[in-house]
Amino acid sequence: MMTVFASNTLAQSPDSSLPSIGGAGGGLISGQQEADIGRQVMMSIRRSAPQITDPLVYDYLSSVIYSLVPSAPLASTDLTLAIIDSPDLNAFAVPGNIVGVNGGLFLNASSEQQFASVLAHELAHLSQRHFARRLEQQETSAPLTIAGMIAGIVLSAVTQSDIGIAAIAGTQALAIQNMLAYSRANEQEADRVGMEILANSGMDPRGMPEMFEIMMRQNRLQGNRVPEYLSTHPLTQSRVSDTRNRAEQYPRRDVADAQEYHLVRSRLQVRYAKSPEVAVETFRSYLERPDTEKPDAVRYGFAVALLRAGNYDEAIAQLEQLLQGTPNRITYQVTLAEVLVEQERLDEARNLLQEALERNPGNYPITDTLARVEIEDGKGEQAAEYLHRLTRELPQKEHLWLRLAEAEGMARNIVGVHRARAEHDILMGDLESAERQLRQAQERLPAGAPLRQAVTERLSQVSARLNQQRS
Repeated sequence: MMTVFASNTLAQSPDSSLPSIGGAGGGLISGQQEADIGRQVMMSIRRSAPQITDPLVYDYLSSVIYSLVPSAPLASTDLTLAIIDSPDLNAFAVPGNIVGVNGGLFLNASSEQQFASVLAHELAHLSQRHFARRLEQQETSAPLTIAGMIAGIVLSAVTQSDIGIAAIAGTQALAIQNMLAYSRANEQEADRVGMEILANSGMDPRGMPEMFEIMMRQNRLQGNRVPEYLSTHPLTQSRVSDTRNRAEQYPRRDVADAQEYHLVRSRLQVRYAKSPEVAVETFRSYLERPDTEKPDAVRYGFAVALLRAGNYDEAIAQLEQLLQGTPNRITYQVTLAEVLVEQERLDEARNLLQEALERNPGNYPITDTLARVEIEDGKGEQAAEYLHRLTRELPQKEHLWLRLAEAEGMARNIVGVHRARAEHDILMGDLESAERQLRQAQERLPAGAPLRQAVTERLSQVSARLNQQRS
């Protein structure tokens, strides 16, 4: 059973000097305050919510959401994405441009258009500042610290049947629940703006009412257990009808799903299967049907299931068949490399990935898997080189900093270990540990060395934040 994180747990955690929202007189939340809220939300998610770190899943989510962003009226297009490791249907967006989805969103959305409609809806909430405006309204009726708000978001994101917003101790529970649930007017506005985002991005706005109908069916099937998404995004039959009518006002066009959506969906279906063996039999039965839709995605799911079940030779045979049809598809190449690593055929995996990287410079899944190959081969220096590239591109990914620390340790670069650990600790909100790590790095470097100056500057930044937190 998953631990329940009450609000006082988060309030006592490191870096818990959380900002309050104005005084009794209120006032609009500034952009900096929203950024601070977003930073604290991500710290809480990192500490409390299991996340999917699979680079193929993240890379797909990032690509689809950034295809929507140019059509979204956002003040800032710099987003932070979180993928919660839960099969339940949920998504959320909060101040500071944080967008989160559960792995279960892939399971429930049968098409890319439906999946994208949820992302567009969340971007609409961000663009209209619905969450921030509710925070401002709450200030006049119920005093609320950001710490309590963060606890509510974390509990909402980690969806389990025995965990809910009511688990928050004290009288704040109702206020937080009211704040997390968007109003009917907010939802209607997000529906309208979200459809515009979809249409202007070349997606089909009809994906939104289709997704809502899926949620309504799920709600009826689950009886008393309301899907987490509906607890914060109230959905009625009249709203579904209104959305369907609005979607029909857009010109009808046949928009094909990207193949990558169905590959990632298959990958997550394997992840959430009862067991790898069950997944193998499920995908095998799909593959044997003469009328199977999207056979390549089914074959890919079969290959991933075989990989997870340890049937490596058969997994390779399936992936090689897929690669014959699409020789340079990154998802197939990365997955084949994963199988080769399990078989300890590291040179083959390395050659495959290096050739793929030459064709796709900077690609996250390829680079990440290459780093894994080098770590498995005991080549810490080469692994660290790849991970340095990734941490420059994705500095908010805390697990990458841990892997970099591991690679630097393997390469006997102790200063590098301390620096990577410090960056991880900063993201986790443990500034005291980060300060210690940076001091240890500083002590190992000679005076006047350029690297020592860089470490000293970073140490000064962390110490300043720590002093501000303590004051």
